[in-house]
Amino acid sequence: MSTETDALAPAAGYPVRVEGELSEQLSRWLWLVKWLLAIPHYVVLWFLWIVYLLLSIAALVAILVTRRYPRGIFDFNVGVLRWSWRVAFYSYGALGTDRYPPFSLQDAPDYPARLHVEYPGELSRGKALVKWWLLAIPHYLVVGVFLGGFHTGTSAQDYGLIAVLMLIVGVSLLFAGRYPAGLFNLAMGANRWVLRVAAYASLMTDAYPPFRLDQGARERIPAPVDVGS
Repeated sequence: MSTETDALAPAAGYPVRVEGELSEQLSRWLWLVKWLLAIPHYVVLWFLWIVYLLLSIAALVAILVTRRYPRGIFDFNVGVLRWSWRVAFYSYGALGTDRYPPFSLQDAPDYPARLHVEYPGELSRGKALVKWWLLAIPHYLVVGVFLGGFHTGTSAQDYGLIAVLMLIVGVSLLFAGRYPAGLFNLAMGANRWVLRVAAYASLMTDAYPPFRLDQGARERIPAPVDVGS
């Protein structure tokens, strides 16, 4: 494993690490057409997510038999999450950079958005059967708010918190030429929560996602507790 990937790996805390560095210079208008520029990624990701779902079923069977998540499937599925996060960071998940995302499942140390999931040891057979639908229900409710959980009485359109934040950010870029730092930190916290739940529901870890909005570009590693002598 590369040094860069090791540097991103969680040394403590939750085993899913999500980071994103806000670019200093962002175009005032490019966000208006990123939906168009990102179409090639959306097409590829559509097929990748189909494979992701099928491989997740295979991983479930493997966990029930061996208590292990097959490493090849794990690396592929983490790659799909990583690719999706880069595209979301570039487009309407964060609008954090104007650098076009690479077409790759591998970690890109020089790209401002990165994701790492620590490979688990033995996994619980019992949790594998229930965590993706039953145990994760409270988190699904929160994720629904972030991605689209508000319904109007006259429209079926969903307005998630992240979408609302990105609309405000886009207007700020267009007219003021700046990205409000507070909104970036909030968007990172929401995306980090979503990706933690995605990894948990995909059986990549037995560690239950924290009910915590960890904001900011980089995850904070909890300081060791001094219990005294």
